[in-house]
Amino acid sequence: MSNAEMPDGDLLVILRHGPHGTSWLREGLDAALVGAAFGRRVALLFMGEGVLALLDGQGAGVLGQKGTSPTLEMLEMYDIETLYVEGPAMARYGIAQQDLLLAPVALEDTAIAELVERHALILTF
Repeated sequence: MSNAEMPDGDLLVILRHGPHGTSWLREGLDAALVGAAFGRRVALLFMGEGVLALLDGQGAGVLGQKGTSPTLEMLEMYDIETLYVEGPAMARYGIAQQDLLLAPVALEDTAIAELVERHALILTF
């Protein structure tokens, strides 16, 4: 994907943690929702274990943590429609695009670096 095809944004939230075991993913999604509520143009990038949050059919975690599906379904209501996923992480976990709850754009390392360069504010969870 070229620079011209990817919209710039005010805020890029990078989600690197899986849906269970810590609160980092939920906190990152909450930060994205708050940013959007305050008028920021928000983009989400799911990297590493964060790609697992996009898998359909998740239930509660072993510690009683809720699945992320309800929050992910709310993204559109907050006008968060710019979603990316790390392509190599999808390959590492054996995940195909049709396995995902949403339809993020898969990016390779070079495109991820370009995406990061174009955002004024970056939060990593």
